[in-house]
Amino acid sequence: MPARPTTMLDAEPSPLPIDTATLALVVIDMQRDFLEPGGFGASLGNDVSLLAAAVPPARALLAAARAAGLLVIHTREGHRADLSDAPTAKLTRGAPNARIGDIGPMGRILIRGEPGHDIIPDLQPRDGEPVIDKPGKGAFYATELGAVLEARGIDTLIVCGVTTEVCVHTTVREANDRGYRCVVVGDACGSYIPAFHEAGLAMITAQGGIFGWVSDSSSVVAALGRS
Repeated sequence: MPARPTTMLDAEPSPLPIDTATLALVVIDMQRDFLEPGGFGASLGNDVSLLAAAVPPARALLAAARAAGLLVIHTREGHRADLSDAPTAKLTRGAPNARIGDIGPMGRILIRGEPGHDIIPDLQPRDGEPVIDKPGKGAFYATELGAVLEARGIDTLIVCGVTTEVCVHTTVREANDRGYRCVVVGDACGSYIPAFHEAGLAMITAQGGIFGWVSDSSSVVAALGRS
């Protein structure tokens, strides 16, 4: 059988050969509840404007992935309306009148189906792109993500989204334990705490890439354009 065509992606700690047939883009939690005023992120006292810089690079990744025919997956963190999938420890975070399930400017905070739970307009999924609703930080926990990837023969994930050190990092760790190669696109990720963003990226590539690789949106777009 002839070797599948690959292209090299510039990344740290080393360049990585990628095959678009087994590659997927996973966009983590680019939701109004995290990126816009009045959502869960703001209720925790965060400056949500700090995440805005990740939006244009993520938009560029989406365009390139779609043009290359990649599987594109979006995730959303949120809970059922009755909060049966939200542990008490999570429900008690935030200001007493702005916690998960409370009414905010965009509906009930972090509840599936509410306006704040939706993905921001700039990064809306297209028809046919899977949207994974998750109750936890990682995209594999209590979701169908693993089955979707297995059905498509995916072995490598390009990951972007928010926040770098929480939902992105947890998803990458889960994926690593399941045998997936992960490339985190640093400029298409964001954190409310810039130092945590930098530390999170450094942890990915430490010790020869203990959790995966880190690249940037320009390098990924260029590699997909060569594929």
